[in-house]
Amino acid sequence: MLRIEEISGRTFEERMLDSYAALPLISKEWTNYNPSDPGMTILENLIVFEALQGSRISNLSYEAKLALLKMAGFTPGKAKCARILFTNEDPDREIKLSANQKFKLGDMIFETRKAVKSGGMRLEGIFSRYGDEFHDFSFLCDREYRVSARVFGDRPKEGDSIYFISNALPEPGSDTFFYISMDTRFNRNPVEDRAENLFASLKWECFTAAGFKEMKVRDFTGAFLLSGEIKFRLPHEKAVPYGETPLKGYCIRATLTHASYDVVPKFRSVDAFLFEAWQKDSRSLCITSQKTETIDIVSPFVDDGYFLVFGKEKKGSSYRRYELSAGYGPKGRYCIYKRGQNGKHTFTFNEAEFGYAPVKTKDAVRIVIYSEEIMRRYRVGKILGYDNQEIELPVKHIVPDSFCLIAKRTEKDGSEIFDFVRPGKGDDNALYYHLLENDGKIVIEDAGDFIGADLFMAGCAVTEGPRGNIRAGNIIKAEDMPDKPGFYNPGPGNGGAFREKIEDMKARFREDIFKPYTCVTAGDYERVAAETPGLCIRKIRAVMDELENQVHIAVMPGTDEEHPTLSEEYKKAIYNRLYERRLITTRFQILSPVYTGVSVKCTVYVKRHFSDCREQIEKTLKNELNYAATEKNFGDVLKFEDVFRTLEELDCVEYVYELYIRPENGKYAHLKESNIYPAENCLLYPGQLDIEIITYEKG
Repeated sequence: MLRIEEISGRTFEERMLDSYAALPLISKEWTNYNPSDPGMTILENLIVFEALQGSRISNLSYEAKLALLKMAGFTPGKAKCARILFTNEDPDREIKLSANQKFKLGDMIFETRKAVKSGGMRLEGIFSRYGDEFHDFSFLCDREYRVSARVFGDRPKEGDSIYFISNALPEPGSDTFFYISMDTRFNRNPVEDRAENLFASLKWECFTAAGFKEMKVRDFTGAFLLSGEIKFRLPHEKAVPYGETPLKGYCIRATLTHASYDVVPKFRSVDAFLFEAWQKDSRSLCITSQKTETIDIVSPFVDDGYFLVFGKEKKGSSYRRYELSAGYGPKGRYCIYKRGQNGKHTFTFNEAEFGYAPVKTKDAVRIVIYSEEIMRRYRVGKILGYDNQEIELPVKHIVPDSFCLIAKRTEKDGSEIFDFVRPGKGDDNALYYHLLENDGKIVIEDAGDFIGADLFMAGCAVTEGPRGNIRAGNIIKAEDMPDKPGFYNPGPGNGGAFREKIEDMKARFREDIFKPYTCVTAGDYERVAAETPGLCIRKIRAVMDELENQVHIAVMPGTDEEHPTLSEEYKKAIYNRLYERRLITTRFQILSPVYTGVSVKCTVYVKRHFSDCREQIEKTLKNELNYAATEKNFGDVLKFEDVFRTLEELDCVEYVYELYIRPENGKYAHLKESNIYPAENCLLYPGQLDIEIITYEKG
């Protein structure tokens, strides 16, 4: 199926020629290519069968191809809206934002999902406590003051705490977000679970009248190792000011309950009391309510939009449409409509006046709000009843969770009934269809009782997919709020994606076929160990120990230390990853790196008129001998001739008169024929350098 596009256009004769060319490689005994040979007859039949099967596969439907890939364990990546966290540029000014509030960055729209309050509180101080005193890091509240700070000092330990002091806190029991920017100096492997903390753990508390109360927290920083968000759920007890820190105020405290950091955390900035928004642009909204008398809604559209109102008059029935009316008048399906200020709209039902009203039931009323663009093209087509009927929609790149259609049918008495139908859902005799969100189409798989029904748009939002993963540091304005301050995103957008195309799924499947998941070769062990989630790995080498009949894997972590060793957390994480991927009979051992210096004694004749010869020579030697900072790996032989040649190639050097190199620790490396042979887990570094420089005089 994956290669059918490449071979489907080949003729029978071309396929036979390919077979002729392959036969000598498969069987040297097969020398008779005459048509009368039975083997050729069998081969011709097989080629015909291949051509027929290829033709059938090339005509498979989209759903059939998806089903075949699903059998191999591959499903398409879902479309997702990019998510972003915003903070009010004026934290002292409280702003109330309604659900589906739009924010605009260029031609891109972001929206809230629920009503939120932004501002009215600010982070005023940050203090850490390690040792016997408080340390002031309040400058981290100022995002313009980008100076990294080790808030737990050089050696974080259990019990160290950091205090976030603010002038106010959100309501008890509510959620809020912090975003902490960290100084990430090393390439750390991405983790499978963003909330997993390998090297440390934290207890988060809020100060209340009953003392510090622990909070439910989702920490996506790896306990302050990576830049990311921290989501808090405040306790239900009311917070009160805390007075033991140098600055009095409402307090959120984080305390280390375990600390075994490979890299000491360095904060860059802290942004507090953020709210969520998603990169999507709602073109129409379907609002559901159980109220049957008065319903108030806020329209997210600048022009307030266009409205259709539907109500259920019996439990479990389809909907009836209600016309908007400015006042009471003739009997019929009407509701009173009033337009208020700031996008507020009110709909009132009155059975006594009009003779009709929705009944109290689940989803009793649905109100659809259209933008002008969708209102002009909100009718999408008619259900004709044949299999896999495709219908074009007025927009592309649709957010699947937002999408809904209205199906209008006419009953025998001529009255109209309406049903709201979502993609991929339906009971017996219901309308069942799936959405091609990228292409802006629906495919009706089962029309059920809806043959002849007219389809109209209901809810619909579109997204920019991966384009919504914007960089951090933008100032974004809320639509229809020109007098309000802007909103700042301290972190980048993430998660934005279109639904994966079947061509991309095929490419992913091909890549997976050739990707080894079981460690067989030394390269497999190195690759799998180097990709261990959450670790910083600078160097790695795997070798086979024939005497012990096991694989030795030497690993150098990427940390602040000049000569780092391998911690128990590293060994455990790498061991667990390799253990489930090894061959059953294979044993392996993870080795911590060892280091030994290399002493150099040399006499070098240099050219005249070079004033910095010693500096150049020392720098060149240190670079040649420093395995940790170069491409050289564990166990690589340091060859005398390489060091000699590197020195002689310097512009300032006339020639090298004398050169000696030797390891400073014979336990980890030995000298043989003027070359240094390190152990399998040893890295060399520059030791004592004894350099004699003589200016060369001609004649």
